[in-house]
Amino acid sequence: METFKLYIDGKFETGAGQFTSLNPATAEPWAEIAEARTAEVNRAVEAAARAFESDTWRSMTAGARGKLLLRLADLIETHAGRLARLETLDTGKIIRETEAQIAYVAEYYRFYAGLADKMEGATLSIDKADMETWIKREPIGVVAAVIPWNSQLFLSAVKIGPAIAAGCTLVVKAAETAPTPLLALAELIHEAGFPPGVCNIITGFAEQCGTVLTAHPQVDHIAFTGGAETARHIIRNSAENLASTSLELGGKSPFIVFADADLESATNAQVAAIFSASGQSCVAGSRLLVDAQIKDAFIEKLIGKVSSIVIGCPQQPETQFGPLCTERQKHNIEQIVSRSIEQGARLVTGHQHIDQPGFYYPPTILDCSAVPHAESVTQELFGPVLSVLTFNDEAEAIRLANDTEYGLAAGVFTQNLTRAHRVTRKLRSGVVWLNTWRVVSPLAPFGGYGKSGFGREGGIDAALEYTTTKTVWLRTCDEPIDDPFIMR
Repeated sequence: METFKLYIDGKFETGAGQFTSLNPATAEPWAEIAEARTAEVNRAVEAAARAFESDTWRSMTAGARGKLLLRLADLIETHAGRLARLETLDTGKIIRETEAQIAYVAEYYRFYAGLADKMEGATLSIDKADMETWIKREPIGVVAAVIPWNSQLFLSAVKIGPAIAAGCTLVVKAAETAPTPLLALAELIHEAGFPPGVCNIITGFAEQCGTVLTAHPQVDHIAFTGGAETARHIIRNSAENLASTSLELGGKSPFIVFADADLESATNAQVAAIFSASGQSCVAGSRLLVDAQIKDAFIEKLIGKVSSIVIGCPQQPETQFGPLCTERQKHNIEQIVSRSIEQGARLVTGHQHIDQPGFYYPPTILDCSAVPHAESVTQELFGPVLSVLTFNDEAEAIRLANDTEYGLAAGVFTQNLTRAHRVTRKLRSGVVWLNTWRVVSPLAPFGGYGKSGFGREGGIDAALEYTTTKTVWLRTCDEPIDDPFIMR
Protein backbone atom coordinates (compact mmCIF):
# COMPACT_ATOMS: atom_id res chain seq x y z
CA MET A 1 0.00 0.00 0.00
CA GLU A 2 1.07 3.58 -0.55
CA THR A 3 2.03 5.62 2.53
CA PHE A 4 1.47 9.32 3.22
CA LYS A 5 3.08 11.49 5.90
CA LEU A 6 2.25 14.69 7.74
CA TYR A 7 4.05 17.91 6.76
CA ILE A 8 5.05 20.03 9.76
CA ASP A 9 7.61 22.85 9.88
CA GLY A 10 9.06 21.95 6.49
CA LYS A 11 9.53 18.24 7.33
CA PHE A 12 7.64 15.02 6.60
CA GLU A 13 6.85 12.81 9.58
CA THR A 14 4.94 9.68 10.50
CA GLY A 15 2.76 11.14 13.27
CA ALA A 16 1.42 9.59 16.45
CA GLY A 17 -0.42 6.78 14.70
CA GLN A 18 -1.63 5.45 11.39
CA PHE A 19 -4.95 4.66 9.78
CA THR A 20 -6.04 3.05 6.54
CA SER A 21 -7.85 4.65 3.61
CA LEU A 22 -10.30 2.61 1.51
CA ASN A 23 -10.79 2.73 -2.25
CA PRO A 24 -14.56 3.42 -2.61
CA ALA A 25 -14.71 1.57 -5.93
CA THR A 26 -13.54 -1.70 -4.36
CA ALA A 27 -14.08 -1.17 -0.60
CA GLU A 28 -10.48 -2.36 -0.15
CA PRO A 29 -7.64 -0.61 1.72
CA TRP A 30 -5.05 1.02 -0.50
CA ALA A 31 -3.10 3.58 1.56
CA GLU A 32 -1.63 4.04 5.04
CA ILE A 33 -2.07 7.56 6.44
CA ALA A 34 -0.04 9.20 9.20
CA GLU A 35 -2.34 10.48 11.95
CA ALA A 36 -1.88 13.77 13.79
CA ARG A 37 -2.93 13.94 17.41
CA THR A 38 -2.60 16.66 20.03
CA ALA A 39 1.21 16.82 20.05
CA GLU A 40 1.48 17.04 16.25
CA VAL A 41 -1.28 19.65 16.02
CA ASN A 42 0.44 21.78 18.65
CA ARG A 43 3.77 21.56 16.84
CA ALA A 44 2.14 22.46 13.52
CA VAL A 45 0.43 25.54 14.97
CA GLU A 46 3.57 26.59 16.83
CA ALA A 47 5.56 26.23 13.60
CA ALA A 48 3.04 28.42 11.75
CA ALA A 49 3.16 31.01 14.54
CA ARG A 50 6.98 31.09 14.49
CA ALA A 51 7.01 31.38 10.72
CA PHE A 52 4.50 34.24 10.84
CA GLU A 53 6.70 36.22 13.23
CA SER A 54 9.99 35.31 11.56
CA ASP A 55 12.13 37.85 9.76
CA THR A 56 12.16 35.53 6.74
CA TRP A 57 8.40 35.75 6.27
CA ARG A 58 7.87 39.28 7.59
CA SER A 59 10.50 40.72 5.29
CA MET A 60 9.35 38.81 2.21
CA THR A 61 7.69 41.19 -0.22
CA ALA A 62 4.18 40.63 -1.49
CA GLY A 63 5.62 40.08 -4.95
CA ALA A 64 7.91 37.35 -3.62
CA ARG A 65 4.94 35.62 -1.97
CA GLY A 66 3.22 35.78 -5.33
CA LYS A 67 6.18 34.03 -6.95
CA LEU A 68 5.90 31.20 -4.42
CA LEU A 69 2.29 30.71 -5.49
CA LEU A 70 3.27 30.81 -9.15
CA ARG A 71 5.85 28.07 -8.60
CA LEU A 72 3.24 25.99 -6.77
CA ALA A 73 0.79 26.50 -9.65
CA ASP A 74 3.37 25.27 -12.16
CA LEU A 75 4.12 22.20 -10.04
CA ILE A 76 0.42 21.37 -9.67
CA GLU A 77 0.05 21.58 -13.43
CA THR A 78 3.10 19.34 -13.95
CA HIS A 79 1.88 16.74 -11.43
CA ALA A 80 -1.84 17.01 -12.18
CA GLY A 81 -1.95 13.43 -13.44
CA ARG A 82 -0.68 11.96 -10.18
CA LEU A 83 -2.87 14.21 -8.05
CA ALA A 84 -5.92 13.26 -10.12
CA ARG A 85 -5.11 9.56 -9.78
CA LEU A 86 -4.84 9.92 -5.99
CA GLU A 87 -8.12 11.81 -5.73
CA THR A 88 -9.91 9.22 -7.85
CA LEU A 89 -8.46 6.32 -5.85
CA ASP A 90 -9.29 7.90 -2.51
CA THR A 91 -12.69 9.50 -3.18
CA GLY A 92 -14.19 7.53 -6.07
CA LYS A 93 -14.62 10.64 -8.22
CA ILE A 94 -14.26 9.85 -11.91
CA ILE A 95 -10.83 10.41 -13.42
CA ARG A 96 -12.10 12.62 -16.23
CA GLU A 97 -13.34 15.16 -13.67
CA THR A 98 -10.39 15.03 -11.27
CA GLU A 99 -7.95 15.58 -14.15
CA ALA A 100 -9.90 18.59 -15.47
CA GLN A 101 -10.52 20.09 -12.04
CA ILE A 102 -6.95 19.79 -10.78
CA ALA A 103 -5.57 21.34 -13.97
CA TYR A 104 -7.86 24.32 -13.31
CA VAL A 105 -6.82 24.52 -9.64
CA ALA A 106 -3.47 25.89 -10.84
CA GLU A 107 -5.32 28.95 -12.16
CA TYR A 108 -6.56 29.76 -8.65
CA TYR A 109 -2.98 29.91 -7.37
CA ARG A 110 -2.00 32.08 -10.32
CA PHE A 111 -4.88 34.46 -9.63
CA TYR A 112 -3.85 34.92 -6.00
CA ALA A 113 -0.20 35.17 -7.00
CA GLY A 114 -1.13 38.19 -9.10
CA LEU A 115 -3.25 39.64 -6.32
CA ALA A 116 -0.56 39.42 -3.63
CA ASP A 117 0.92 42.88 -4.32
CA LYS A 118 -2.40 44.56 -5.08
CA MET A 119 -4.15 44.49 -1.69
CA GLU A 120 -4.25 48.21 -1.13
CA GLY A 121 -4.94 50.33 1.90
CA ALA A 122 -6.41 53.84 1.83
CA THR A 123 -5.66 57.44 2.77
CA LEU A 124 -8.48 59.18 4.64
CA SER A 125 -9.54 62.78 4.11
CA ILE A 126 -9.79 63.17 7.85
CA ASP A 127 -11.74 65.96 9.56
CA LYS A 128 -8.73 67.20 11.56
CA ALA A 129 -6.38 69.65 9.83
CA ASP A 130 -3.26 68.62 11.75
CA MET A 131 -3.59 64.90 11.02
CA GLU A 132 -2.55 62.55 8.23
CA THR A 133 -4.47 59.29 8.54
CA TRP A 134 -4.19 56.13 6.51
CA ILE A 135 -5.33 52.52 6.63
CA LYS A 136 -2.95 49.60 6.15
CA ARG A 137 -4.15 46.13 5.27
CA GLU A 138 -2.17 43.45 7.12
CA PRO A 139 -2.27 39.63 7.38
CA ILE A 140 -4.58 38.33 10.07
CA GLY A 141 -2.05 35.77 11.37
CA VAL A 142 -2.13 31.99 11.70
CA VAL A 143 -4.92 30.31 9.74
CA ALA A 144 -6.45 26.91 10.49
CA ALA A 145 -7.89 25.67 7.19
CA VAL A 146 -10.18 22.66 7.57
CA ILE A 147 -10.87 20.91 4.25
CA PRO A 148 -13.49 18.25 3.39
CA TRP A 149 -12.70 15.18 1.30
CA ASN A 150 -14.64 16.22 -1.82
CA SER A 151 -12.83 18.52 -4.27
CA GLN A 152 -10.12 19.00 -1.68
CA LEU A 153 -7.43 20.41 -3.97
CA PHE A 154 -9.89 23.02 -5.20
CA LEU A 155 -11.26 23.75 -1.71
CA SER A 156 -7.73 24.08 -0.30
CA ALA A 157 -6.64 26.37 -3.16
CA VAL A 158 -9.33 28.92 -2.27
CA LYS A 159 -7.84 29.04 1.25
CA ILE A 160 -4.10 28.54 0.78
CA GLY A 161 -3.94 30.90 -2.21
CA PRO A 162 -5.51 34.00 -0.62
CA ALA A 163 -3.97 33.32 2.80
CA ILE A 164 -0.41 33.22 1.41
CA ALA A 165 -1.12 36.21 -0.84
CA ALA A 166 -2.22 38.16 2.24
CA GLY A 167 0.91 37.13 4.19
CA CYS A 168 -0.64 34.61 6.59
CA THR A 169 0.73 31.22 7.58
CA LEU A 170 -1.40 28.07 7.74
CA VAL A 171 -2.12 24.71 9.25
CA VAL A 172 -4.24 22.81 6.74
CA LYS A 173 -6.23 19.87 8.09
CA ALA A 174 -7.24 17.35 5.46
CA ALA A 175 -10.34 15.29 6.21
CA GLU A 176 -9.60 11.90 7.73
CA THR A 177 -11.70 10.50 4.86
CA ALA A 178 -9.65 10.39 1.63
CA PRO A 179 -6.83 12.81 2.63
CA THR A 180 -4.13 11.61 0.23
CA PRO A 181 -4.34 14.35 -2.45
CA LEU A 182 -3.73 17.08 0.13
CA LEU A 183 -0.88 15.15 1.75
CA ALA A 184 0.63 14.79 -1.73
CA LEU A 185 0.21 18.55 -2.26
CA ALA A 186 2.57 19.04 0.69
CA GLU A 187 5.37 17.57 -1.44
CA LEU A 188 4.78 20.27 -4.06
CA ILE A 189 4.60 23.04 -1.43
CA HIS A 190 7.97 21.83 -0.15
CA GLU A 191 9.43 21.70 -3.67
CA ALA A 192 8.10 25.20 -4.44
CA GLY A 193 10.33 26.57 -1.66
CA PHE A 194 7.79 27.71 0.95
CA PRO A 195 9.74 28.60 4.12
CA PRO A 196 9.39 26.01 6.92
CA GLY A 197 6.21 26.44 8.94
CA VAL A 198 4.45 28.71 6.44
CA CYS A 199 2.11 25.96 5.23
CA ASN A 200 1.74 22.79 7.31
CA ILE A 201 -0.55 19.93 6.20
CA ILE A 202 -1.91 17.35 8.64
CA THR A 203 -4.83 14.99 9.01
CA GLY A 204 -6.48 13.21 11.92
CA PHE A 205 -9.73 12.67 13.75
CA ALA A 206 -12.07 15.07 15.50
CA GLU A 207 -11.19 15.10 19.19
CA GLN A 208 -7.41 14.78 18.99
CA CYS A 209 -6.88 16.78 15.81
CA GLY A 210 -9.76 18.98 14.62
CA THR A 211 -10.86 20.19 18.06
CA VAL A 212 -7.29 20.85 19.21
CA LEU A 213 -6.55 22.80 16.03
CA THR A 214 -9.62 25.04 15.97
CA ALA A 215 -9.40 25.82 19.70
CA HIS A 216 -5.65 26.46 19.69
CA PRO A 217 -4.75 29.81 21.32
CA GLN A 218 -2.31 30.72 18.54
CA VAL A 219 -4.88 30.34 15.74
CA ASP A 220 -6.19 33.71 14.53
CA HIS A 221 -8.60 32.66 11.77
CA ILE A 222 -10.48 29.46 10.94
CA ALA A 223 -11.51 28.74 7.35
CA PHE A 224 -13.84 25.74 7.14
CA THR A 225 -15.70 23.93 4.40
CA GLY A 226 -18.04 21.11 5.40
CA GLY A 227 -21.27 20.32 7.21
CA ALA A 228 -23.33 22.55 9.47
CA GLU A 229 -23.00 20.32 12.54
CA THR A 230 -19.20 20.36 12.37
CA ALA A 231 -19.35 24.13 11.83
CA ARG A 232 -21.27 24.51 15.10
CA HIS A 233 -18.49 22.64 16.92
CA ILE A 234 -15.89 24.89 15.28
CA ILE A 235 -17.72 28.04 16.37
CA ARG A 236 -17.84 26.69 19.93
CA ASN A 237 -14.14 25.89 19.75
CA SER A 238 -13.35 29.39 18.48
CA ALA A 239 -14.77 30.78 21.72
CA GLU A 240 -11.50 29.59 23.28
CA ASN A 241 -9.23 31.64 21.02
CA LEU A 242 -11.71 34.24 19.67
CA ALA A 243 -10.51 33.42 16.15
CA SER A 244 -12.49 34.90 13.29
CA THR A 245 -14.21 32.34 11.07
CA SER A 246 -15.29 31.90 7.48
CA LEU A 247 -17.66 28.98 6.84
CA GLU A 248 -18.62 27.48 3.50
CA LEU A 249 -21.26 24.90 4.37
CA GLY A 250 -23.85 22.77 2.61
CA GLY A 251 -26.77 23.49 0.37
CA LYS A 252 -30.15 22.29 -0.82
CA SER A 253 -30.03 24.16 -4.06
CA PRO A 254 -33.15 24.85 -6.15
CA PHE A 255 -33.01 24.16 -9.90
CA ILE A 256 -35.90 26.23 -11.32
CA VAL A 257 -37.23 25.43 -14.78
CA PHE A 258 -39.87 27.69 -16.36
CA ALA A 259 -42.16 26.58 -19.20
CA ASP A 260 -40.23 28.57 -21.80
CA ALA A 261 -36.85 26.98 -20.97
CA ASP A 262 -34.85 25.12 -23.56
CA LEU A 263 -35.55 21.55 -22.39
CA GLU A 264 -32.47 19.99 -23.98
CA SER A 265 -30.17 22.49 -22.31
CA ALA A 266 -32.03 22.40 -18.99
CA THR A 267 -32.08 18.60 -18.72
CA ASN A 268 -28.37 18.44 -19.52
CA ALA A 269 -27.74 21.02 -16.80
CA GLN A 270 -29.89 19.07 -14.34
CA VAL A 271 -27.81 15.95 -14.96
CA ALA A 272 -24.69 18.04 -14.26
CA ALA A 273 -26.28 19.60 -11.19
CA ILE A 274 -27.20 16.42 -9.32
CA PHE A 275 -25.52 13.42 -10.94
CA SER A 276 -22.01 14.71 -11.67
CA ALA A 277 -19.57 13.76 -8.90
CA SER A 278 -22.29 11.25 -7.90
CA GLY A 279 -24.12 14.17 -6.29
CA GLN A 280 -21.32 14.71 -3.76
CA SER A 281 -21.17 18.48 -4.06
CA CYS A 282 -22.24 21.32 -1.80
CA VAL A 283 -23.85 23.00 -4.83
CA ALA A 284 -25.75 19.92 -6.00
CA GLY A 285 -29.02 21.01 -7.63
CA SER A 286 -31.00 18.53 -5.56
CA ARG A 287 -34.41 20.27 -5.68
CA LEU A 288 -35.94 20.42 -9.17
CA LEU A 289 -38.71 23.04 -9.26
CA VAL A 290 -40.41 22.66 -12.62
CA ASP A 291 -43.41 24.46 -14.12
CA ALA A 292 -46.41 22.11 -13.89
CA GLN A 293 -47.11 22.67 -17.60
CA ILE A 294 -43.89 20.95 -18.66
CA LYS A 295 -43.24 18.59 -15.75
CA ASP A 296 -44.07 15.35 -17.61
CA ALA A 297 -42.08 16.31 -20.71
CA PHE A 298 -39.11 17.42 -18.62
CA ILE A 299 -39.06 14.27 -16.46
CA GLU A 300 -39.40 12.00 -19.49
CA LYS A 301 -36.45 13.69 -21.19
CA LEU A 302 -34.44 13.61 -17.96
CA ILE A 303 -35.08 9.88 -17.44
CA GLY A 304 -33.80 9.23 -20.94
CA LYS A 305 -30.52 10.97 -20.13
CA VAL A 306 -30.20 9.29 -16.73
CA SER A 307 -30.73 5.84 -18.21
CA SER A 308 -27.70 6.34 -20.48
CA ILE A 309 -25.28 7.38 -17.72
CA VAL A 310 -22.23 5.09 -17.72
CA ILE A 311 -21.74 3.71 -14.19
CA GLY A 312 -18.46 1.98 -13.50
CA CYS A 313 -14.87 2.09 -12.30
CA PRO A 314 -13.94 5.75 -11.74
CA GLN A 315 -10.45 5.17 -13.13
CA GLN A 316 -11.80 4.31 -16.58
CA PRO A 317 -12.06 7.35 -18.90
CA GLU A 318 -15.48 6.30 -20.25
CA THR A 319 -17.06 6.20 -16.76
CA GLN A 320 -19.46 9.07 -16.02
CA PHE A 321 -20.69 8.03 -12.58
CA GLY A 322 -18.63 6.45 -9.81
CA PRO A 323 -19.20 5.28 -6.23
CA LEU A 324 -19.98 7.29 -3.16
CA CYS A 325 -16.98 8.01 -0.98
CA THR A 326 -17.97 5.97 2.08
CA GLU A 327 -20.22 3.08 3.00
CA ARG A 328 -21.74 5.16 5.81
CA GLN A 329 -22.76 7.80 3.31
CA LYS A 330 -24.39 5.19 1.07
CA HIS A 331 -26.33 3.74 3.99
CA ASN A 332 -27.52 7.19 5.10
CA ILE A 333 -28.81 8.01 1.61
CA GLU A 334 -30.62 4.68 1.33
CA GLN A 335 -32.34 5.32 4.66
CA ILE A 336 -33.45 8.86 3.80
CA VAL A 337 -34.81 7.81 0.39
CA SER A 338 -36.72 4.91 1.95
CA ARG A 339 -38.24 7.17 4.60
CA SER A 340 -39.17 9.76 1.97
CA ILE A 341 -41.03 7.10 -0.02
CA GLU A 342 -42.84 6.10 3.18
CA GLN A 343 -43.75 9.78 3.64
CA GLY A 344 -45.43 9.86 0.21
CA ALA A 345 -42.70 10.56 -2.35
CA ARG A 346 -43.00 8.54 -5.57
CA LEU A 347 -39.92 6.71 -6.83
CA VAL A 348 -39.41 7.66 -10.48
CA THR A 349 -36.11 5.86 -11.06
CA GLY A 350 -33.13 4.53 -9.12
CA HIS A 351 -32.81 3.38 -5.49
CA GLN A 352 -31.88 -0.14 -6.59
CA HIS A 353 -28.88 -2.25 -5.65
CA ILE A 354 -25.87 -2.07 -7.98
CA ASP A 355 -24.33 -5.52 -8.12
CA GLN A 356 -20.62 -4.77 -7.94
CA PRO A 357 -18.03 -4.15 -5.21
CA GLY A 358 -17.69 -0.69 -3.73
CA PHE A 359 -20.02 1.98 -2.41
CA TYR A 360 -22.24 2.48 -5.46
CA TYR A 361 -25.70 4.05 -5.28
CA PRO A 362 -27.61 4.75 -8.52
CA PRO A 363 -28.92 8.06 -9.90
CA THR A 364 -32.30 8.42 -8.21
CA ILE A 365 -35.32 10.66 -8.85
CA LEU A 366 -38.20 11.15 -6.40
CA ASP A 367 -41.43 12.94 -7.29
CA CYS A 368 -42.20 14.90 -4.12
CA SER A 369 -44.95 17.11 -5.55
CA ALA A 370 -47.46 15.71 -3.05
CA VAL A 371 -45.03 15.94 -0.10
CA PRO A 372 -43.00 19.17 -0.46
CA HIS A 373 -41.46 18.69 2.99
CA ALA A 374 -40.40 15.07 2.61
CA GLU A 375 -37.03 14.31 4.15
CA SER A 376 -35.29 14.16 0.74
CA VAL A 377 -36.51 17.70 0.01
CA THR A 378 -35.36 19.30 3.24
CA GLN A 379 -32.12 17.47 4.08
CA GLU A 380 -28.82 17.63 2.28
CA LEU A 381 -28.13 14.02 1.24
CA PHE A 382 -24.76 14.66 -0.43
CA GLY A 383 -25.54 12.07 -3.04
CA PRO A 384 -27.27 11.48 -6.41
CA VAL A 385 -30.89 11.99 -5.34
CA LEU A 386 -33.16 14.51 -7.08
CA SER A 387 -36.41 15.62 -5.45
CA VAL A 388 -39.02 17.01 -7.87
CA LEU A 389 -41.55 19.72 -6.98
CA THR A 390 -43.89 21.65 -9.28
CA PHE A 391 -45.07 25.27 -9.37
CA ASN A 392 -47.83 27.12 -11.21
CA ASP A 393 -46.46 30.66 -11.35
CA GLU A 394 -43.36 32.73 -10.71
CA ALA A 395 -44.32 33.68 -7.18
CA GLU A 396 -44.76 30.03 -6.18
CA ALA A 397 -41.40 29.12 -7.75
CA ILE A 398 -39.64 31.78 -5.67
CA ARG A 399 -41.47 30.72 -2.50
CA LEU A 400 -40.46 27.08 -2.98
CA ALA A 401 -36.88 28.02 -3.86
CA ASN A 402 -36.47 30.04 -0.66
CA ASP A 403 -38.27 27.45 1.50
CA THR A 404 -35.01 26.11 2.94
CA GLU A 405 -32.52 26.82 5.70
CA TYR A 406 -29.75 26.85 3.09
CA GLY A 407 -28.77 29.50 0.57
CA LEU A 408 -25.63 28.50 -1.30
CA ALA A 409 -26.59 28.15 -4.97
CA ALA A 410 -29.61 28.33 -7.28
CA GLY A 411 -30.31 27.94 -10.97
CA VAL A 412 -32.93 29.61 -13.16
CA PHE A 413 -33.80 28.26 -16.61
CA THR A 414 -35.83 30.59 -18.79
CA GLN A 415 -35.48 32.40 -22.11
CA ASN A 416 -37.27 35.43 -20.66
CA LEU A 417 -34.57 37.96 -19.74
CA THR A 418 -36.76 40.17 -17.55
CA ARG A 419 -38.02 37.11 -15.63
CA ALA A 420 -34.43 35.98 -15.07
CA HIS A 421 -33.60 39.36 -13.50
CA ARG A 422 -36.77 39.44 -11.39
CA VAL A 423 -36.28 35.95 -10.00
CA THR A 424 -32.54 36.43 -9.37
CA ARG A 425 -33.24 39.50 -7.22
CA LYS A 426 -35.64 37.52 -5.03
CA LEU A 427 -33.59 34.35 -4.53
CA ARG A 428 -31.82 34.09 -1.19
CA SER A 429 -28.67 32.53 -2.55
CA GLY A 430 -24.99 33.42 -2.70
CA VAL A 431 -24.61 32.11 -6.27
CA VAL A 432 -27.22 32.14 -9.04
CA TRP A 433 -26.61 30.41 -12.36
CA LEU A 434 -28.83 31.44 -15.27
CA ASN A 435 -29.32 28.73 -17.93
CA THR A 436 -26.24 26.89 -16.70
CA TRP A 437 -24.89 25.13 -13.59
CA ARG A 438 -21.67 24.32 -11.75
CA VAL A 439 -19.50 27.08 -13.19
CA VAL A 440 -16.70 28.57 -11.06
CA SER A 441 -13.76 30.92 -11.58
CA PRO A 442 -10.95 32.29 -9.40
CA LEU A 443 -12.27 35.76 -10.23
CA ALA A 444 -15.75 35.13 -8.77
CA PRO A 445 -16.69 35.12 -5.06
CA PHE A 446 -18.40 31.97 -3.79
CA GLY A 447 -20.40 31.51 -0.59
CA GLY A 448 -23.89 31.43 0.85
CA TYR A 449 -26.60 32.62 3.17
CA GLY A 450 -28.14 31.11 6.30
CA LYS A 451 -27.18 27.52 7.07
CA SER A 452 -24.84 27.61 4.05
CA GLY A 453 -22.39 29.70 6.08
CA PHE A 454 -20.77 33.12 5.82
CA GLY A 455 -17.70 34.63 4.25
CA ARG A 456 -16.65 34.25 0.64
CA GLU A 457 -14.10 32.16 -1.23
CA GLY A 458 -12.80 33.10 -4.66
CA GLY A 459 -12.26 36.57 -6.05
CA ILE A 460 -10.75 39.53 -4.25
CA ASP A 461 -13.27 39.04 -1.43
CA ALA A 462 -11.52 35.84 -0.37
CA ALA A 463 -8.15 37.52 0.05
CA LEU A 464 -9.69 40.20 2.27
CA GLU A 465 -10.94 37.45 4.62
CA TYR A 466 -7.29 36.88 5.55
CA THR A 467 -6.44 40.50 6.33
CA THR A 468 -7.19 42.98 9.04
CA THR A 469 -6.93 46.77 8.91
CA LYS A 470 -4.61 49.01 10.90
CA THR A 471 -5.46 52.71 11.13
CA VAL A 472 -2.40 54.97 11.45
CA TRP A 473 -2.63 58.57 12.75
CA LEU A 474 0.24 61.04 12.19
CA ARG A 475 0.07 64.44 13.85
CA THR A 476 1.71 66.99 11.56
CA CYS A 477 1.80 69.87 14.04
CA ASP A 478 4.92 70.51 16.17
CA GLU A 479 3.05 72.50 18.83
CA PRO A 480 2.14 70.77 22.13
CA ILE A 481 -1.36 69.28 22.46
CA ASP A 482 -3.70 71.95 23.82
CA ASP A 483 -5.60 69.95 26.44
CA PRO A 484 -4.46 66.37 27.17
CA PHE A 485 -7.70 65.62 29.04
CA ILE A 486 -10.01 65.98 26.01
CA MET A 487 -10.24 63.28 23.38
CA ARG A 488 -9.85 64.74 19.93
